[in-house]
This record gives sequence, C-alpha cells and structure tokens, in this order.
Amino acid sequence: MIPSTPKILARLVAEPTVSRRSNLALLDYVEGLLRPAGARIERFAHPDGSRANLWATIGPAGSGGVVLSGHTDVVPVEGQAWSSDPFTLREHDGRLYGRGTADMKGFVAASLRAALLAAARPLKRPLHLAFSYDEEIGCIGVRGMIEALAARTERPALCIVGEPTEMGIATGHKGKRALRACCHGQEGHSALAPNALNALHLGAAFIQALQARQAHLADHGPRDPDYDIPYSTIHAGMMQGGTALNIVPNRCEIDFEIRNIAEDDPADILAGIAADAQSIAAPYRNRFPMACVEIEEISSYPGLATRRDAPAVRLLARLLDDEATRKVAFGTEGGLFDETLGLSTAICGPGSMEQGHKPDEFVTRAQLDRCDAMLARLVTELETAP
Repeated sequence: MIPSTPKILARLVAEPTVSRRSNLALLDYVEGLLRPAGARIERFAHPDGSRANLWATIGPAGSGGVVLSGHTDVVPVEGQAWSSDPFTLREHDGRLYGRGTADMKGFVAASLRAALLAAARPLKRPLHLAFSYDEEIGCIGVRGMIEALAARTERPALCIVGEPTEMGIATGHKGKRALRACCHGQEGHSALAPNALNALHLGAAFIQALQARQAHLADHGPRDPDYDIPYSTIHAGMMQGGTALNIVPNRCEIDFEIRNIAEDDPADILAGIAADAQSIAAPYRNRFPMACVEIEEISSYPGLATRRDAPAVRLLARLLDDEATRKVAFGTEGGLFDETLGLSTAICGPGSMEQGHKPDEFVTRAQLDRCDAMLARLVTELETAP
C-alpha cells in the first residue's frame, strides 16, 4: 500500500531539518520507503557527516529521464508566533500547516509517492530524485552531489525543481551573490573622535554607494518584465560594528546581496561596487593607512533563464495542460542543474512562496492533489516513452 502524500508529508515535517542541522533521520526515512521498492540510492555527505544529499533512481540505467529536485532543509521557527507545533503537521479547512509544507517538503512528499508508483511500472526512462541540504543558506549543499554527477558520462535529460509556484510553470529566476564588506578604521576615545577613523561612518558611506548603484540599475539598467521587480537589485541586510558608545569603532561589517537578471553580469555590478569602496577609503589613507573597505563573497548561485520552448517547459505544459509561464522572485537550485549538468530545467511545485518562511506556513490539499496528478502523468510518460 503506497502511503498518501499528506501521510508522507507528516513524517517529513516531523523532522526539524533546519539549515546547518542534521537531515540524516529524514534521509533514513526516505531510504526506508525507496529501497524496498528497488530504488538505487546514493548519499553525498557534508564533510562533517552531519547531513547529506540523496540521489535515488527508479527504472532503467543509462542516460535520460527526469530529475525531481527538492531541498530537505527549512528555515528556523525561533521568534515566530505559531498557533501550533511547527513540526507537527496539522490540517484545518483544507490547509496542511507545518514548517516546510510549502517550502518545500510538500513537493518532496509528492515526489516520494510518485517514485513508489513508478517502482511498480515498467519504465522505459528513469525517474531520479535529488534531495539536498542547506539550500536555504545559499544553495550550498547540493553542489557536492551535482559535481559528482557532472563527472559521469550518463546524465538525466530534464529537471523539475519543485519550489512552490502554485503548480504553475516558472522558467527563470535571478542569480544571487551574497557578500560581506568589512570596513577598517582606527579606534579611539569618543571624546577625541576626530582624531580617529570611525568604521561605522565608512560603512554608512558604503551603504549610500549601494543605494546609488541600485538607483542607477532601476533607472538605466536592463529590464525583464516577467519579474515583479524587473531589474537587478542590490540590498544591504545586516550591519554590525562597535563595542561601546565611548569607543570610536575600528571595524564595521555589512552583509549585502546582488540579485541579477540574466541581462546583467553580476561581476560587472560588483566591480562598480568595489570601485566605490576604494573611493570611500582613499581620502583617509594619508592619516590612517589601514583605512579600507574589503569585500568578500559569502555564497552565490546562478540564475535560471530557460526558453519557453525548452524540453522541460514543453514536458510540464503537457503534464499540466497549461502552456502559461512566468518567472519567480526567489532563487532555486535550478540554475546549478542547468549550468553545471546542462539539464533542461524548469520550476513547478505545490503551494505559494507567500506562505514560505512565515509562522503557520501551509500548503493546501488541493495543491498537493494537483501535484500528485502531474507526477502520475509523468510516470506514465516515462513508461510509454519511445
């Protein structure tokens, strides 16, 4: 008896797989479902062994077939006012509540049910599952699995990333670079502040420069009307510095990001920001040789820009009986499957990102039913493929 998608989802939600924490118990559950059905399974572990990616194949060996891609990690619940235990699935009025239900354990659960259906069918093309860790902190975890797959001669043909799109077809998202600017000044007593160099002041000037770059992109940069925000964006999210009010701070850190549309090269945007950083520190170097604003990359992932006539998009259009496409504001691992493995990739999954990362996150039963129906049709396609 194949368990229902909500039943599988309840088990997945019960595992508090917050990013950087272990997901091994969840993977043990997944293997317990798939191995008895004949799936061929590999794990690609984090160097410290605390978490891993899982790659599973149902059906014949060889190239071709479809990858269903999903991440197993979720964002934290601390500081959020949930009305029930976030790690216990609760259903009310057709909504299934719990951390990760929309982003994106609902799709992972539906993929597992589809794999069990596929295991009982004589597939002509394989079905692959790719479940990753640490997606929420910059698509970090999946890279080890993708790099290992890239070294193989046999590869899948298509990839469906099941991030929540309300079961619409998404063909693209912006790329992202997460960066840190470290501003170095000279400490001193606040009573003699003009004799020191305040790193927070350097940081404030740096943020002003980021705002100016953002305004230029909005007014003069290329545009893609398929996005809610149709141009590349620059955003400063964290600023830290100082130890006491009566000490001029010698260090300030600013975490910021670039989210670029395909028409913009993020390296060019970053080069402009780096030039601004040099200009901010230069006037102070005669008096303060240590003055500088250093920029380092924290994480990055490529954007996705799949053509509307690409194989993955055509497949989803057939499965959903709907050819409409759009682009999503949030990032996914899709760009890595596309860029590194050369897979035709599109995004389609149950739920809405409007519910993601919030208290009382939910996915509707109707969305899960639509996903189940789509994946059942996919299994039939893999069985009847020429």
